Amino acid sequence: MEITQYKKEYKSYDHLVFSCQYHVIFTPKYRRKVLVNGIDERLKELIIEKENDYGYKIIEMEVMPDHVHLLIDLKPRIDVIRCVNLIKGYTSHVLRDEFPVLRRKIPTLWTRSKFIASVGAVTLEVVEKYIEDQKKV
Repeated sequence: MEITQYKKEYKSYDHLVFSCQYHVIFTPKYRRKVLVNGIDERLKELIIEKENDYGYKIIEMEVMPDHVHLLIDLKPRIDVIRCVNLIKGYTSHVLRDEFPVLRRKIPTLWTRSKFIASVGAVTLEVVEKYIEDQKKV
């Protein structure tokens, strides 16, 4: 499994030019430290496996024993919440089948909660200045 180096680029289709990245964090139920002993590596494989099916690209990923960080690139027509829910649902189903210890330790693999923040190549101040400077052109 390899995540290739990512260079911020703009994509286009139809009449749209875009670049949409999100920082996503989600945790196992009760924040239990269950993402260990091969479960972490298998989780990474499963997330990469569904990139094309769900329409996202993983830029960066880190699995800690009690939470997951994703830096994900999405088309603007793809709902980020739905995408994260699909990832969580698929990985929960497969991991609980492959690792019965997960069924014994927690009733469901993931909490319903998630953190999602949009990520830009520049700060808010830079964008504000750019927009303000457009008046001077």
